[in-house]
Amino acid sequence: MSSFSSNNERTSIIALHCSGSGANQWRALGELLDGRYALIAPEHYGCDSVGPWSGERAFTLADEAARTVEIIDRQRNRVHLVGHSYGGGVALRAALERPHGVASITLYEPSAFHLLKRMGSRGAHEFAEILGIAARTAEGVVAGDLRGAARSFVDYWGGHGAWSALRPSVQAMLTRWVPKAPLDFRALIHEPTPASAYAGLRIPTLVLRGEHAPAPTRLIAETLPSLMPDAKLIVVPEAGHMGPLTHAQTVNAAIARHISEWDGRAA
Repeated sequence: MSSFSSNNERTSIIALHCSGSGANQWRALGELLDGRYALIAPEHYGCDSVGPWSGERAFTLADEAARTVEIIDRQRNRVHLVGHSYGGGVALRAALERPHGVASITLYEPSAFHLLKRMGSRGAHEFAEILGIAARTAEGVVAGDLRGAARSFVDYWGGHGAWSALRPSVQAMLTRWVPKAPLDFRALIHEPTPASAYAGLRIPTLVLRGEHAPAPTRLIAETLPSLMPDAKLIVVPEAGHMGPLTHAQTVNAAIARHISEWDGRAA
């Protein structure tokens, strides 16, 4: 787990990165906050700092969220949860487990794919799209074509050519990580939480999506505010699914503003 600030007297922000990324995704957010909060950025299974899932049983979103829940339990004050994509799914799971420990939530295109399969015909096309990229990634892993699996994954979420634009060191890191990707997809798709459970999250929530969001995460982002009693949606102009990286200044400013607004309301 990486932490850019460890002062326990300050309110903590727990920022959860997307699949295939790491704690450094949130470094610019930490710089923007300028020490006003303690930014904690735990990394997920599959990252070099954490290592692979133990394999002792079928992997679930609750397994990934367990360390975030532990961090919440150690804090003196309620935390602000931030999550991007897979990290957004993990943040939602942690919030459901510790709702009274969370002051606010900010989610950028959370990949709560289990919601799509509960939408019937309204989410059928989007759910099929996710099943397709999940299958292509898993097939590459099973075949031993880890680089090809990573390329397919990155080009889906970042757009055609996103893989080729990455530095060789980043491509190598993603190739090492990609055996975890099928576990992430499975955990998100088979998460058992019913849509009705989100009504219990009476927590100020900001949902962000890129203007050019992929159809599945666009639909999820647009649906969540109707499920959560204190949630709102903002569209980030010109951004896609990787907005927290490609449009970090705009996204981080929105995160900081939402947290500051909640602090103002709570004062």
